[in-house]
Amino acid sequence: MKLSLLPLALGGLTIGITEFVMMGLLPDIANDLNISIPQAGYLISAYALGVVIGAPLLVIAGRNFPPKKMLLAMAIMLTIFNALSIIAPGFNLLFASRFLSGLPHGAFFGVGAVVASRLADKGKEARSIAVMFSGLTIANLAGVPVGTYIGHHFSWRYTFVLITVIGLITIISLLLWMPNLPAKNNDSMKSQLKFFGKAEAWLIIFIVAIGTGGLFCWISYIAPLLTDISGFSAEDVPYILILAGLGMVVGNFIGGRLADRFSPAYTVLALLITMAIDLLAVYFLSGNQTLSLFFVFLTGSLSFALVAPVQMLMIQAAKGSEMIASAAIQASFNVGNALGAFLGGLPLIAGYSYASPNLVGVAMALTGAATALLLISRYKRQAVLKAA
Repeated sequence: MKLSLLPLALGGLTIGITEFVMMGLLPDIANDLNISIPQAGYLISAYALGVVIGAPLLVIAGRNFPPKKMLLAMAIMLTIFNALSIIAPGFNLLFASRFLSGLPHGAFFGVGAVVASRLADKGKEARSIAVMFSGLTIANLAGVPVGTYIGHHFSWRYTFVLITVIGLITIISLLLWMPNLPAKNNDSMKSQLKFFGKAEAWLIIFIVAIGTGGLFCWISYIAPLLTDISGFSAEDVPYILILAGLGMVVGNFIGGRLADRFSPAYTVLALLITMAIDLLAVYFLSGNQTLSLFFVFLTGSLSFALVAPVQMLMIQAAKGSEMIASAAIQASFNVGNALGAFLGGLPLIAGYSYASPNLVGVAMALTGAATALLLISRYKRQAVLKAA
């Protein structure tokens, strides 16, 4: 791995723990703040909302700044806003800190994905982007289980101390190893935003926002799923989350290579259909502990196998507007995050089991797959017209 990509991976690690540790901490936070688990789930949606709002606004605001300065600004914001969670006295301030910590998420990955592709050897752009997102997978392999363990056995506030420390390390690594690449976005804001006048842009955004919601229906309520349905103890959850993280590492590795070798659109279609089948199996088979562990690994793999292909799909479609388009993908992921947490919680509020959010996930993944088919059909028609 190129040393210049390490700061991006560390940023992914910080963001990954920030985003995903909340899923494992829901029962602890709900108990400490005297709220229900579905209400605690709104903290997941708050972060996602911050990403959706922050991604386009921050990228547009900093579009003419060098990438290193942009990345440093995002890392500083992420670190400060996570530190607010340490001292949050109640739900309202914690909700606000989660929203604020989500603001730099999409901009960091949006800028970082374009930087990673610029630093990559020719033909290995998706793999270079996957290196950045490896920080997310390592977060789920090690950071999230450790953070969940700390939160369960000591205090969830100490988990945010850990995130803040890693954020500081990310800032230092950016100062030391991120090259001073020149800014490339010299076009006007109006020119940059023209990309969103294309139907393809909105089809890709919809694929991500709805299709990846299946992942978040599953992972948002994974802790109570494992304890109430699979019969594991609360003490087992941090260790099981390591298995999910291992799956994400494997999936991210595979997804990067698939996106470099095959059409990103067909890769996304195949992965979304497979995810729908997987989530249906999770619903029916999570009562068996052995199968439950297998599906924790498999679902983690499928979810992160999608990351590099959809990122490349958007970058390829957004010639001249890559940075804002890449940030839009991150916003779309977190629309999926918010929708998955919210819609997945509705059957729980209605009194159904903790396996029921996975059925919502099946519907969302299939909707994303259907949209991918529509995008592929549109690309085929364009190719025919171009050849005529």
